[in-house]
This record gives sequence, structure tokens and C-alpha cells, in this order.
Amino acid sequence: MDNPFLVEVTRGNLVESRHRGSVSVVDAEGGMVLSIGDVDRRVFPRSAVKALQAMPLVESGIADKYGLTDEEIALACASHSGEPEHAATAKAMLAKAGQDVGCLECGVHWPMGEAANRALAASGASPSALHNNCSGKHAGFVCLACGQGQSPKGYVLADHPVQRSVREALEEITGACHTVEKSGIDGCSIPTYAIPLPSLAFGFARFGAGTGLPGDGKAAAARIRKAVARHPFMVAGTGRFDTKLMELLGERAFVKVGAEGVYCASFPELGYGVALKVEDGHGRAAEAMMAGLVLRFLPLGGDERKAVEALARPVLKNWNGIEVGQIRVSPEIRGAV
Repeated sequence: MDNPFLVEVTRGNLVESRHRGSVSVVDAEGGMVLSIGDVDRRVFPRSAVKALQAMPLVESGIADKYGLTDEEIALACASHSGEPEHAATAKAMLAKAGQDVGCLECGVHWPMGEAANRALAASGASPSALHNNCSGKHAGFVCLACGQGQSPKGYVLADHPVQRSVREALEEITGACHTVEKSGIDGCSIPTYAIPLPSLAFGFARFGAGTGLPGDGKAAAARIRKAVARHPFMVAGTGRFDTKLMELLGERAFVKVGAEGVYCASFPELGYGVALKVEDGHGRAAEAMMAGLVLRFLPLGGDERKAVEALARPVLKNWNGIEVGQIRVSPEIRGAV
């Protein structure tokens, strides 16, 4: 089954590029609300599931044991830009577990945020694992390991108790088996598991509504959502799509970027979960699609709608600031429910 073209990129009056994609919107009971394209093809959600990966940290009580703040819980769900506040918060999380940057196994890269990258380079300093966009998630994994009485060494490996806890949480909330033959290694070295979009969307519907989550899962999901809504900067950073959308909508929408054109979301007031994949992996198309789905499903006030419209139809400018085109989503994304 071929995926349809869901995003167009224009230059002047012509379409210069097009992006194929697939979308699944599911309610908290597992009912299909919207299905576009080949949704049964397994995809690697990558960083889009960081909030679900943080569930064991919160649900176990270990986040409370170490006194993690809302900012720190939000950072545990982040693909952050490596700005000073992000690095400092990850460092503080590790300190609460009696650890330091040396125990992080996510690898080192320069900050994703251009301003943070330039500032660090201008200072003459080198990046550390704290600047890795996944350092908050990994600091959370270290806290989970220490709170479980385990050595954090090797916490990225599939057979470490931390990754077993995370895998079990993902299986529980999505209802999909996370099997070795459908797995790979993520950019930050932890296992990542390919599952169909409806399973991802179902997991985020349950995460948003709290439906069907055993034990303290409902309370843990609510706490994570609240932490992110209070501190959306921690989840991404200055000027980033996730931060801008959640600053605007608060707890009405939880959105999270993944790699290679994957995006997931929860719309708690509707009990809907969203999972989408851009076939060619381009992030610009994934962002526009997510904004289009927000416009389609969430009732928005005039100012809110105008702001989300700008995210769904971003204007493209050249280096002289001249408008040269725009990105726009197809009617299949924005059509009436």
C-alpha cells in the first residue's frame, strides 16, 4: 500500500516538493478515529516515546525518592536543544542519585540549538554528555537504576533491569509486543522497538486519558503531563515546535517529536492518541502534519487557531528575508471529522 502525499512545499505558485506519510488517531478504548496510509507498517518511534519511557521512574516512586522537580521530570521526556538550563538540570538529576556526568552512556554531541552551540564554542569549552539531547532521559534512567538498587553501569543494554522495566512499560501501555527481532539501537544507544502506528496512538491515548493503566499508572501519566505542560521549554527548547505548541495549549496537548519523521501526541480532553510517520523522514513535514491534526481535532480560540495555523502553514523565506513559498498539509489531514 502506497502512502499518500500529505504535505506540499511550494516555491512561487508551484509545488516544489511533496512528502508521503501515514497517520493513526485512536481513542483510549482502542477505537480508530482516523487512519491514513499504511498504518500497519512497523515504525521505530525513537524519541517520540520518551514520556512513556519515563513512566517507570515516576510510577515506582523513585522520582519522589530523589525529590525530582517538575522541571527534571519534564527533562526526562526531552529531546532538548542542549541549552545551559537543560545541561544544568540533567546534572542536578544525576547529583540527586549520587552520580555525575561520567555515568551517562548516551554519547556526546554539540548542542542541537544553534545559539547554545555557538555560545559553547565561543567559550572555548567542549560539549559533554549533558549536552546530548537525550541526557535528561538518560539521567532519569540512572535515577531509576540507583533507586532500584542496581548499578547504573550498562543501563543502555537490553538485559539491564532499567531497560527491562522500560520495555515492560511500553508493552503495557501500547498493547504491542516489543520483540528482539523487531528492535534496533537508538541514536543514544538504548534499544528501540518497531511497532505499528495504531499501537503507538493507542498508547498515547491511554497516556493522555489514564484509561486502562494498572496500579499507579494513571497518576504517573498525569504527573508527567502536568510537569511537561508547566515546563515545555525543558522538553525541547527555544523556538522549537514542541515547546511552542505546548506553551500555547498547556495540558490540552502533549506532543513529542521522534526521529525520521515520527511524531506522537495525546489530546487528553478527547481521549485521543496520535501517531504519524513521514515516509522520507523529514521533520518539516511531520511538524506541519501534527499542527494540522491539532487544528482538525481540538477546539481552538481565535488567537490559538491563528498561532497553530502558522505552525501548520509555515512561510519559507530566503536569506534576504523574502517570502519564497510555504509548507502546507493536505485536506486529508485537516478535513472535517
